[in-house]
Amino acid sequence: MPYQPNDLLSRHFEESGHDLTSKVEEQLNLVSPNSPNIPIYRDMILTVLRMAQEDHNRWNAKITLQALRELEHAFRVLEQFKGRRKVTVFGSARTPIEHPLYGMARELGAALARSDLMVITGAGGGIMAAAHEGAGLEHSLGFNITLPFEQHANPTVQGTTNLLSFHFFFTRKLFFVKEADALVLCPGGFGTLDEALEVLTLIQTGKSPLVPVVLLDTPGGTFWQGALDFIHHQLEENRYILPTDMKLVSLVYSAEEAVAQINQFYNNFHSSRWLKHQFVIRMNHPLSDGALEHMQTAFADLCLSDHFHQHVYNGEEHDEPQFSHLARLAFTFNARDHGRLRELVDYINLPENWAQPKPQAQQRTREPSKVT
Repeated sequence: MPYQPNDLLSRHFEESGHDLTSKVEEQLNLVSPNSPNIPIYRDMILTVLRMAQEDHNRWNAKITLQALRELEHAFRVLEQFKGRRKVTVFGSARTPIEHPLYGMARELGAALARSDLMVITGAGGGIMAAAHEGAGLEHSLGFNITLPFEQHANPTVQGTTNLLSFHFFFTRKLFFVKEADALVLCPGGFGTLDEALEVLTLIQTGKSPLVPVVLLDTPGGTFWQGALDFIHHQLEENRYILPTDMKLVSLVYSAEEAVAQINQFYNNFHSSRWLKHQFVIRMNHPLSDGALEHMQTAFADLCLSDHFHQHVYNGEEHDEPQFSHLARLAFTFNARDHGRLRELVDYINLPENWAQPKPQAQQRTREPSKVT
């Protein structure tokens, strides 16, 4: 999401006779000298100052303050887990411990932990408690919601630094998706269905990066298959969604298969981002010339113009130099068909499409010199 400076804010205060922009920048440079984010922080503060100048509604100010505090606190706490892949798991808090889904969610948490993936849940009972129980504290994060009646987090994360409490549902929902490198949804109620459709909408519209969305049910279960049948017959057949949108989600019937789906997605694909008008996929392995040539026609519908281009890091992503070792695949993505984008990711994840490393010239080993 590229940052666009808001010069209207500066001009607003200049026209009001207040030279606030330079004063704000001066203070920011005192607390964070040489930060590349000074313009962003400046616009944040100027936005708050404009709210204070207009001073319309105390309730609006309190909402803004609470949301900003929650965001800042969550960013600070989650910094310690930066760089670790995370999977958000949704499902019913009412699932009893004796239900087969509870055992499956516990197996899921354990399997994710074995793949060194952290498990994010809403920190409650049922499916959430089972997934954390299987993963253990070291691989668990809980995003709790504070309610007007007494509520406790599950035993795995209760009272630990791996538990975050949110006042607003919307800030909590933001972090469920923002922190997720994949999502697994078990059967549940309104909340689970809400999360499933919201996540698919965010990915379908490009508001959230492409990640695996896995629906998990017990063998022979019909919960998610019934939902998919409805989507196919009512949404797809009525052209409310693209047929390829169904590629954004997969249905599995075991914890091992769910984790395998996630690991396969990151077999070569690392991450993606927009750089101006170019969509860039970062890869662990460059593609072979033959695979790249095949893509030019097989996935031509994804490009608005030109072709797919593969290149190495050239300094354009100055804010994330830690990924400089990764290969890049760039193209002018139509930003519409994210289901087809998922098919492209599946294609680059196939090892047979990777360039083979060039053989190193064998060097003769030398005997160590003798010391006499």
